[in-house]
Amino acid sequence: MHFETCFYQGMDYAIAHGLQRFDAGAQGEHKLIRGFEPQITRSWHYLMHPGLKDAVSEFLDQERVGVMAYAEEARSALPDRQV
Repeated sequence: MHFETCFYQGMDYAIAHGLQRFDAGAQGEHKLIRGFEPQITRSWHYLMHPGLKDAVSEFLDQERVGVMAYAEEARSALPDRQV
């Protein structure tokens, strides 16, 4: 029921109305086997405490490297790339 509601109905609508894109939303490795390419999402947060701001910034610098590597690995696992 989840996939019918969240994906298949939306994809049917997009096809029926000639839409060129269908956004499956953020997160979910289960989307890879359905052919949805990983998309990098971004957010913005304002942190007033200087120490917290610096700690979060340092973490995000490190995390960014891992996220980009994971996205590349996930793209290579897409069904149409396994030829």
